[in-house]
Amino acid sequence: MAWDAAILAGGRARRFDGQDKSALPIAGRRLLDHQLAALAPLAARIVIVGGPPERFSDAGVPVVPDLLPGIGPLGGLYTALEGASDRLLVLACDLPFVTTAFLQFLLRTGRDADATVPRTADGLHPLCGAYARRAAPVLRRLIDEGVRQVQEALGALSLHIIEGEALAAHDPDGRLLHNINTPDDYARAIALIE
Repeated sequence: MAWDAAILAGGRARRFDGQDKSALPIAGRRLLDHQLAALAPLAARIVIVGGPPERFSDAGVPVVPDLLPGIGPLGGLYTALEGASDRLLVLACDLPFVTTAFLQFLLRTGRDADATVPRTADGLHPLCGAYARRAAPVLRRLIDEGVRQVQEALGALSLHIIEGEALAAHDPDGRLLHNINTPDDYARAIALIE
């Protein structure tokens, strides 16, 4: 069964000097292309949430503006859920090593939960998860109450957490959830390929 998917790309990349992280080259392709390739076998509809539409004119998928600009990733997640049919895969634009197999696993597990997200020693990774559309009004209420952190908002949702052996089965080299927030993170991502 195919699902909806959203790539969150509306961030300001303050820790990366404002560069468009989705355009960074990794193994000969930009980050965005890695994510589109990982999502394509699973998603009937893929959208990019946030960012100027002209930046993604060659992506071949719709670009959806944030419904609540200036809220950050939580606003992007809310926007993505508002446009979803039932269940939605969500990816931040700075995760170069996420695989189709892992995303499929997220969709197959935790169907009764509001969100299925991985957890590593670094904590929860909510911007690589599967969400039920019913979480949208909960997130909107929290945003209206002043919540801005995705981690905080997760406390109001029923979660299915992927960790330990279940996560390790999809992440044998420990790079699956490596994200690129800084130039050092980008350098580490390049080194992980070599």
